[in-house]
Amino acid sequence: MKKYALVTGASGGIGRAISLKLAEEGYSLYLHYHQNKEAMSNLMEELSQYEGDFIPIQADLSTSDGYMQIVRNIFSIDAIIHNSGMGHYGLLVDLPQEEAEKLITTHVTSPLLLTKELLPKLLSKKSGNVVVISSIWGQTGAACEVAYSTVKGAQLSFVKALSKEVALNGIRVNAVAPGAIETPMMASFTEEDLESISEEIPMGKLGKPENVADVVSFLLSEKAAYITGQIIPVNGGWYT
Repeated sequence: MKKYALVTGASGGIGRAISLKLAEEGYSLYLHYHQNKEAMSNLMEELSQYEGDFIPIQADLSTSDGYMQIVRNIFSIDAIIHNSGMGHYGLLVDLPQEEAEKLITTHVTSPLLLTKELLPKLLSKKSGNVVVISSIWGQTGAACEVAYSTVKGAQLSFVKALSKEVALNGIRVNAVAPGAIETPMMASFTEEDLESISEEIPMGKLGKPENVADVVSFLLSEKAAYITGQIIPVNGGWYT
C-alpha cells in the first residue's frame, strides 16, 4: 500500500533533500513550491528514478488562503513535513509590518491551518506523522533575527501542544531544529561570514541538507515509534 507524504517548500535545499530521501524509502509525495518552477522541474527529474507518485503543487503560503490550494490537491496522506519558510535579517525597529505579517503567515498560520485541514485524514487511519522543520533560532533566539526567531519558536510550541492532543490517536508530532545548513538561504552571507560561523560551531563546519533529511526519515520510521513532542537539534553542537 502506497504511503503519501506532503513536503512543503520542496524546491528549497532542505526540502529537496527530504523529498529525495523519502522517495528512496518508497513514499509517494505531494511537493509544494511557491515560485521556483525551475528547481521543482529539476527535482521532478531527479525523482523519476523512483516508482512513487510525485505531485507538484504551487501555492503561496504567505497569503491567508494559500494553504487551501494544497488542501484541495491532497487525497490520501500519511505524513506532513512543514518545511516551507522565508528568512529575515535586520533590526526589529526596521521591520516592515508587511514583512512581519508574511513571516507569521508562512511559518505559523499556514502550517497550523494546513494541519487542521489534513488532520482528519490522519485520524481516520489512526496513524501518521507531522514533522516541522524549525530552527536553532526557535530554541535560543538571535539578534537581528527577532521576527524569524519568534515564528520559529511558535512552531516548537505548536509541536509540543499538538503532540499531546493526538498522541492517543496514533499520530506523532515532532520538530527538527537545524543550525547553519548549506542552502541557498545562506547565500546572503559572505565567505568570511560563513567561515566565522563555522568557527563558532564545535564540529567546525556547516551542516548539509541531507543531515536534516536523515533525521526526518528517522522520525517517520518505526525506529521512532515512541518519540513524540520532541525537538531534535541538527546543529553540530552549536546550541545544546
